Amino acid sequence: MAQANSLKSIFYALAANMSIAVAKLAAALVTNSGSMMAESIHSLADCGNQALLLLGLKKAKRPPDMKHPLGYGKAIYFWSFIVAIMLFSMGGLFSIYEGTHKLQDTEGLSSPLIAVGVLVFAIVAEALSLAGCIREVNKVRSGRSFYQWFRETRQSELMVIFGEDIAALCGLVFALLAIGLTMITGNPVYDAIGSIGIGVLLLIIAWMVGVEVKDLIIGQGVEPKRYEEMRAYLNGQDSIAEVFRVLTLQLGNDVMVAIKVRMQPQPSDVALIEAINAAEEKFRAKFPEVVWCFFEPDLHD
Repeated sequence: MAQANSLKSIFYALAANMSIAVAKLAAALVTNSGSMMAESIHSLADCGNQALLLLGLKKAKRPPDMKHPLGYGKAIYFWSFIVAIMLFSMGGLFSIYEGTHKLQDTEGLSSPLIAVGVLVFAIVAEALSLAGCIREVNKVRSGRSFYQWFRETRQSELMVIFGEDIAALCGLVFALLAIGLTMITGNPVYDAIGSIGIGVLLLIIAWMVGVEVKDLIIGQGVEPKRYEEMRAYLNGQDSIAEVFRVLTLQLGNDVMVAIKVRMQPQPSDVALIEAINAAEEKFRAKFPEVVWCFFEPDLHD
């Protein structure tokens, strides 16, 4: 099974956001642009996002102990949820607040060409970050649409980065259009509307990511395609007469599987145990992400 390098995608996004956050903040102060200020806060928040995801990945690697016998793999889901709900939503709400404030007290832009230049640079940087993320997503997408992959993936950190990059790129385009319309018409209301649009976009993506990560926190099995591969593999084993039930639980990068089957008749109890152990060993070799495997033989479901 192909693996996407989530860590690489996080560093792509962190490098892009760090390189443009300061530039956008400086441009916002010089130009007095609400959209640009919203974008600068968005980039700073995204840097915090990546820091929390890196922390989550580190926490998820802790070995099992008495308190957490199945390990800490699901820690990445918690930190991904924090990113989605707290930072995304805070960035979105601030952007809406900034835009609303500008609508009530509109001020003209100063040096708008500076803002345009910074936005063009930021668009290029974010596009490169998104391209790097898409390369990693394509390793595991397996012909699915991006939306289907987003709904089915169990790599919450990659899902968050994908959402962040899309939100960032769309937000930059909104800001560029808003400033462009303000320059053309001389009406700063467009800049305020752009800031509100960025905030709404962030809130929508925060909700979408939050819903998916919430399901992972509650407990989801492996991706549907991987589940079918597991059942098909078990059905193809000569030592297994019938597969009754296969339960899976995704724990970060690790997987727990509980298998209930009817084994082929064996000449003795020892032979049956050896057949079960051999089937389990082959299953683990075929699906290396399976760290915990509970194999139950039975005569019926």
